[in-house]
Amino acid sequence: MTSRLPRRIARVRPVPPLSADEHFFVANDARDFGSDAGREWTVIDSPFPSSRANTASPARDGWETGATVTEGSFTFLAPAVPVNVLGMAHNTGQPGRDLPPQAFHKAASSVVGPGEAIQLDSTVGYVDPEAELTVVIGRPARGLTAETARSAVLGYTIGNDVSARDLQKTDELWISAKSQDTFTPVGPWIVTDLEASNLEIGIVHNGHELQTASSADLGWKVDEILVYLTSFMTLQPGDLVLTGFPAECARIQPGDTVVCRVEGIGELRNPVTGASWEDLPA
Repeated sequence: MTSRLPRRIARVRPVPPLSADEHFFVANDARDFGSDAGREWTVIDSPFPSSRANTASPARDGWETGATVTEGSFTFLAPAVPVNVLGMAHNTGQPGRDLPPQAFHKAASSVVGPGEAIQLDSTVGYVDPEAELTVVIGRPARGLTAETARSAVLGYTIGNDVSARDLQKTDELWISAKSQDTFTPVGPWIVTDLEASNLEIGIVHNGHELQTASSADLGWKVDEILVYLTSFMTLQPGDLVLTGFPAECARIQPGDTVVCRVEGIGELRNPVTGASWEDLPA
């Protein structure tokens, strides 16, 4: 039996949009992401049919299911609207595996898409990015086993688990360190049918490539993480599971640019700015 080729699925917004929340799902089967064929996408039905938040906008001229749209006629959004965003703590190598698996929560409101700014509050202190292989859940899932875990996976994307290190020292549950607005950039698309056991992961910070690592360096692997999470909760379509950060990171500050890379998926680029809400009236 031959395996299926990876497919890219993206959530996008037409340029110009009819409304601020207009969005559609598109797919691309080209092997070369940078080729002409790789830049032409086909409008598809939502890959999360049971998720109301991930229902596509009503079709309009040029954006009917099956229509072809070209990059430049839309902007990439975070590839899913999640109910739950979860990360894995201390999940690097054997030291991570020697500890029980432990998840932490990131607010769904912290999710932003490719090109959107990571906004740093002036009081937030030391902040690092973390490039992570991120699982996108495709169906409701509870009580998964090692044999059934992959059946709940739609595909993989790139997540940036932005983390305020000073706040981690004082917040035992990490909620203030991990869930600030804009602290979970995700994208630019989902890649399905990807063999994710040994993918290079790394960060380019202001043009400087930091030391890379591999998804093979994760202590707890994707299947094990999903079995653990669904032992106590139901994962929903569109949920995001950031699997851990084995590579090098560096402090980010306003004016920086962060590029997170995962082999087989591509790169997620975000600028870093000061917090726009600090300019708003109280």
